[in-house]
Amino acid sequence: MPRNDEKNDRIKRLELLKSKGIIAFADKFEKIYNLEEIRQFDLGKKVKTAGRIVLFREMGKITFGHLQDFWGRMQVVFKEDVLSKNNYDLFIKTIDIGDFIGIEGEIFKTKKGELSILVNKYIFLSKALMPLPEKWAGLKNIEIKYRKRYLDLITNEETRKRFLFRSKFISELRRFYENEGFIEVETPILCNIPSGALAKPFKTHHNALDKDVFLRIAPEIYLKQAIVGGFEKIFEVARSFRNEGMDPTHLQDFTMVEHYCAYWDYKMNMEFTEKMLTSIINKLRGTLKLKILNRAGNLVDVDFSTPWNVVAFRDLILNDSGIDIDEFPLVDNLRKAIRDKHITIDDDEKLGRGNLIDALYKTVSREKIIRPTFLVGHPVDVSPLARRNENNPLITDRFQLVINGWEVVNAYSELIDPIDQKERFENQMKAKESGDEEAMQKDNEFVEAMEHGMPPVSGWGMGIDRIIALLTQQSNLRDVILFPLLKPE
Repeated sequence: MPRNDEKNDRIKRLELLKSKGIIAFADKFEKIYNLEEIRQFDLGKKVKTAGRIVLFREMGKITFGHLQDFWGRMQVVFKEDVLSKNNYDLFIKTIDIGDFIGIEGEIFKTKKGELSILVNKYIFLSKALMPLPEKWAGLKNIEIKYRKRYLDLITNEETRKRFLFRSKFISELRRFYENEGFIEVETPILCNIPSGALAKPFKTHHNALDKDVFLRIAPEIYLKQAIVGGFEKIFEVARSFRNEGMDPTHLQDFTMVEHYCAYWDYKMNMEFTEKMLTSIINKLRGTLKLKILNRAGNLVDVDFSTPWNVVAFRDLILNDSGIDIDEFPLVDNLRKAIRDKHITIDDDEKLGRGNLIDALYKTVSREKIIRPTFLVGHPVDVSPLARRNENNPLITDRFQLVINGWEVVNAYSELIDPIDQKERFENQMKAKESGDEEAMQKDNEFVEAMEHGMPPVSGWGMGIDRIIALLTQQSNLRDVILFPLLKPE
């Protein structure tokens, strides 16, 4: 039946309900148990619950249906001799798949042994005017799954479980921080200067101030100012925005968590990272040996047991490309060396040395890293906010956690020298003037805050969407974003 015809039929059934004086769109219902809880009860237990009708089969004086809520699905049985003939007939004439109802009844098993609820009372809660996807096979069209996530949630139990896992992960993350003595804070999303990462920002206009402002690309600068102000252990679960290219592993708006701890260095943060993720994964998955998707879309075994691998940035690139980045302090010479190796990097003319090195790593090395690996020893050019290594001033005390070719965590011993920080901001501005749109803008207010004294500190950031995608075997970040941004139809 065409969708418009079915909608018209549903509206007629709605009018029939109204003609009987029945409210088809209720204001509330006292739902005492969810279906997961009901499944644990003994036979004969009287229950009161609610959900969506997702299937029903009329068989004369008895009708079998399936009721679904967020926690699961269960068979419900309507019998004429239990409900009364009038109530039973009205139900048959007015119910549609997709309708919400509230029921009271008793738990029993059918002759076939299926756990069910024998309904002795029902009430309409909300009438569905549009049909759901046919046969409950779930949505197959990927774009419709993203545009109409509500249909995906209704029809796919795996989708509901995935987003429940995301919620539980963030909840456990917060609990872990609190148990470790961290305090959660909030920082601005609208910023005068988009600092905190190498990324192109979104820009908007603030009418009241009559000036252009930016959506934050990271909460880093404000969190560091809080450390200057006296906080010692802080974190923020932060929605962030970067006006960059879109692909399965990058979205313009995403969720990250950042934390900062005074008196820590990056090595202490590496130990903390292992402890955090193994603790949360073990609690939610019950094991540290998981199967995750690789770049080819195949499941691979990954063991999160510690200790994790530690690899130097320079050694990794040298091994995978034959280029020793330390031998090319000038960007033009490095660019030529890359081209001589027949390695293609898009728009390499616009990139400063730091972003060119980062692009080289992403081109030749990143996808090869599968098991949890700490990447250390990043060049200063790639890390404008990180502390220089005392033994080698060309590199920083920084690490990235890479799993399955995805950069999940970025962390370092923070730069607390305001003079060094000012010089690095100025170098970033030179790169921006040369056409590098992702270079960082100078932030004089932050430098001034540092000049008031900043303790030793290590900062840390993790992409929530990426770690959830890894742990739920998804290759596209949109599959772990409840309502991803799409072009209008």
